[in-house]
Order: sequence, then C-alpha cells, then structure tokens
Amino acid sequence: MKRREFITLVGCAAAWPFAARAQQPAMPVIGFVGTGAAAPYENYVVSLTNGLKNTGHIVGQNVFIEYRWAEGHYERLSEMAAELVARKVAVIVAAGGNAPAQAAKSATNTTPIVFISGGDPVRGGLVAHLNRPEGNVTGVTMTFSAVVAKRLELLHKLVPNAATIGVLVNPNYPEADFQRREVQESASALGQQIHLMNAGTITDIDAAFATLTQRGVSALFVANDPFFNSRRDQLVALAARHAIPAIYDTREFAAAGGLMSYGSSAVEAFYQAGMYTGKILKGAQLGDLPVMQATKFEFVINLKAAKALGLGIPPTLLALADEVIE
Repeated sequence: MKRREFITLVGCAAAWPFAARAQQPAMPVIGFVGTGAAAPYENYVVSLTNGLKNTGHIVGQNVFIEYRWAEGHYERLSEMAAELVARKVAVIVAAGGNAPAQAAKSATNTTPIVFISGGDPVRGGLVAHLNRPEGNVTGVTMTFSAVVAKRLELLHKLVPNAATIGVLVNPNYPEADFQRREVQESASALGQQIHLMNAGTITDIDAAFATLTQRGVSALFVANDPFFNSRRDQLVALAARHAIPAIYDTREFAAAGGLMSYGSSAVEAFYQAGMYTGKILKGAQLGDLPVMQATKFEFVINLKAAKALGLGIPPTLLALADEVIE
C-alpha cells in the first residue's frame, strides 16, 4: 500500500459520517484506539488490515475502521474509547501498551476488545490468564518489557568500555516505573552504570540528548513506548547528530537509520490482531481465543549507521543479528 493510499484510508475511515454508514447495516465497523500517531504506524495498520483480509474482511468493501489516535496523550484515551462504544462498533482494537485496552474495558463490558500491547496484560488487569481470557478482552502481547535485559546486554557488548549508558523512559507511560526497575536490575547484573532520563514530550527528547552530551554518556538505551515509536525519526536523527550509539525496541527504528534494535515484531503482532478481529466478526467467542504471545524476536543492525558513528561491529554481534541493513 502506497503512503498516499494509507493516508486516504485512515483519513476517510475517521471522517466518513457514521450516519452514512448506517445505510449499510450489514457492514460492520471496527473501532481502533491507539496511543501513537497515524503516520509512524502506517506499516502496522497495513499489517492489521492484511490480517483482516486473511479472514475475508476487506476494509472499504465489507468492513470499515474508525480510527482514534491519542498521539501520546494518554488522558484522551478514555474519551476516545467511549466515543467508539457510543458508535456501537462491532470490535475495538486497542494498540500501544495496556492503557488503550484499559480505557476500552472501562467503557464497555460487552463490546469485544482485541489489544496489542508490549506491557504485561495480566499485571495490567486486562485478563486474569493468558490462555483463558474472560469477559470481553483478548489480544496479542509483544512482551517488550521481558526483553529489556537482552537489549541492554547487546548494547553493552557493542560498547563494553562505556562508563555510563543513558536510559530514556517516558514518565507518562503507565509501565514506566516497572521499566526503570527492570533496566536497573539488568544493568546491575552486567555491572554497568546507567543514567536514567525522563522524556514525555518532543522538547523533553531534545533536552535529554543535550544532557547526554553534557554528561559524556557513551551509549543510549531507549525504552519501549508508543510515544517514542511515534517520534522515531526525531530520536534517530538526534542520536546521529550527537554521535551516540543507541538501541531501540523495534526494527522500524533501525530501518529509519537507527543503529540497532531488538524486540518482538510489531508488524507480526498487528497481523495477528487483525486475524483475531476477523474471527470475532465471524462469530468466534473470546473465550476460545487465548492471548497470543509474540514468538518472533528481531535483532537488527544498521551498518550504515555504525559507519557514520565510526563504530566497528564485532563479528560475534553480527553473527547474532537476524537482519543487517547495509
């Protein structure tokens, strides 16, 4: 799908009057609420629609999608979820951490909810058990938080002599405190000193990199967060400008010019969520759809970024990579 077609699809889906759709009562409407912004999620949305297509649901032909993007403003999620419930959508897809699904769950206990989250859905109160979802919620967990130790280890292997590694966390992310604890424990196990920094806005990100430079921090670990994903171009550009080796959570950062990424495949997760949504539209019961756990983990290295930083990637690290971008 071309970028112009994607923008048209998302824009029209959000703008078409609901009353006009009511003229076609047989065509279901899917509500989508995400914590990020539309443009950076382009390939994820395409993957979601491909998952729907696999179940026979083609957007614009036999199903519509109503999009709501919070653009990092978590306080908007409750209102957005309530709007979708009021529009009587058939299913709500909630993406970007546990917060969108929590907002949707608070808004309805009957409309099926399919979440896509890098957080822990059990700890987040979305489901009691992964294999036996109860009520109206199921989905896909990408377990980004569970790979924090591995991501920090990979960065440590690249810059073993780094006195301090910076860690960027969004304080607005509901699981921020858990992220901080986990990265601190991982750093302690490696004997690595870290410097935690908060960034919840665009200007905060700029300020964080200025702090990194002032403190002589040797490398950067960017925590998983939908807001950071939406600002990936800014983060990658700043890391290059300040000559700071950085590791991120999804391959999209490395594809955008970032040095390294390690984590679950968000594209695969959105595809699986599309499949689940399509099955629900066909009458599947949520109790028969256990929470899926992402099984595809990707370690991606961008050699062009490494060259620009004057870094040589150790052969042992290259051997571990699932993808090398040249």
